[in-house]
Amino acid sequence: MNEHRPPVQMRLVRADYGDPDVTRLVEEVQAEYVTRYGSPDETPLDPLMFEPPAGIFFVGYLDDEPVATGAWRRSQVEVFDTARTAEIKRMYVAASARGRGLSRVMLRHLEATAAESGVEALVLETGIMQPEAIALYESSGYVRVPQFGYYRDSPSSRCFGKDLRSSSG
Repeated sequence: MNEHRPPVQMRLVRADYGDPDVTRLVEEVQAEYVTRYGSPDETPLDPLMFEPPAGIFFVGYLDDEPVATGAWRRSQVEVFDTARTAEIKRMYVAASARGRGLSRVMLRHLEATAAESGVEALVLETGIMQPEAIALYESSGYVRVPQFGYYRDSPSSRCFGKDLRSSSG
């Protein structure tokens, strides 16, 4: 039996943070954080952080169904000898759409749009209760960087970064 599935075509659309599809998917990921960590992500976010040129937010659609989110916002974190950084936020794929490589598609899109905007390195924070996210980032060229942000002192937090200047795409 051939278990190889053909690649899925996900349509990526720039969206405002207050868009109803964004709101629904962010609520889903927050519910998942409650399940995994006992509370939602409390990182302070301002919707303006995701308005160009400060950042950008995307929704991924299969057919007309919103199934994924991903965003980046400019960051003050210095890594890889550059201050031209952005932080990945709200990477999420709905449970019904997992296992199809959609997170990898979204991640590559975030990397490309950040690089096009002059970002030289990306950083992100995830947690030890998300081993699939850690595996995605590590397999995509991200390496551990010093802790930063709202959860920098949390023992369950893990921070990663990727130098976009050395990426071949």
